[in-house]
Amino acid sequence: MKQLVILSGKGGTGKTSVAASLAHLASAEVPLFLADADVDAANLELVLHPSRLEEHPFMGGQSASIDDLICTQCGRCAELCRFDAIRVQDNVHTVDALACEGCAACFYGCPVQAIAMHERQAGLWFRSETRFGPLFHAHLFAAQENSGKLVSVVKAQACLLAQQEARSLVLVDGPPGIGCPVIAASAGADLALLVTEPTASGVHDLERVLATLDHFHVPALVCVNKADIHPVQANEIARFCADIGIAFAGLLPYDNAVTEAMVQGEPVTAYQPAGKVSEAMHDVWTMLKGKLDLAL
Repeated sequence: MKQLVILSGKGGTGKTSVAASLAHLASAEVPLFLADADVDAANLELVLHPSRLEEHPFMGGQSASIDDLICTQCGRCAELCRFDAIRVQDNVHTVDALACEGCAACFYGCPVQAIAMHERQAGLWFRSETRFGPLFHAHLFAAQENSGKLVSVVKAQACLLAQQEARSLVLVDGPPGIGCPVIAASAGADLALLVTEPTASGVHDLERVLATLDHFHVPALVCVNKADIHPVQANEIARFCADIGIAFAGLLPYDNAVTEAMVQGEPVTAYQPAGKVSEAMHDVWTMLKGKLDLAL
């Protein structure tokens, strides 16, 4: 089983459009599992139209509660809480669950042990079925942290079942940026495809995500989306990759068909198979197959 993760140094490069097209092309040749690791803003399901089979809670972090039968109203918890999560009304101390960060300072500082820490549900993760293969995805609740841990759960579930069912490939639509979710999505990957765009910010963030992958020894390829919007910048990216020894997967042209396909809830390779973007995506997939050495 091989793991391919699709990443971008910034949002808006077209990473999910590329991932959906690769899912469509790969599913015709290899048995695969899919994972949407962008748990803060998951949208791969908008294109894949999954049928949800399972739903599971994700417990991330803790929150405090005060037992008013034990509490002596000494106010020590309010003094210790640097998040101002302790509320006092009518001389009764309570915890504002939205403000509580779960640091447990009040728990350890309470002189009469009136405070307890409880696991807090931070999101949900799902197992679904799509026309291209099983999909694992998630929803992180608003204002919750631990997105890296939720990414790890999504990936672990996909890889575990893929191994059990002897699937050849796990295709991961990763999050943008270089933070903990990206590190979690890249962990154990055999190859990363980095989708960038021919802009100054695109190049800057490409360099950052390449450095992140190099630190964790994950090999990478680069493709430039909407390359013909700024051909000079796109060619400079290709030269940059050649100079540092990073394989270049190709240039994807700008095409309104991509937007039309997304509106219809389809990968562009399925919506317009003979289009110029679809032809370029076929070339990218061919290179990825060779790099991954997939048994077809």
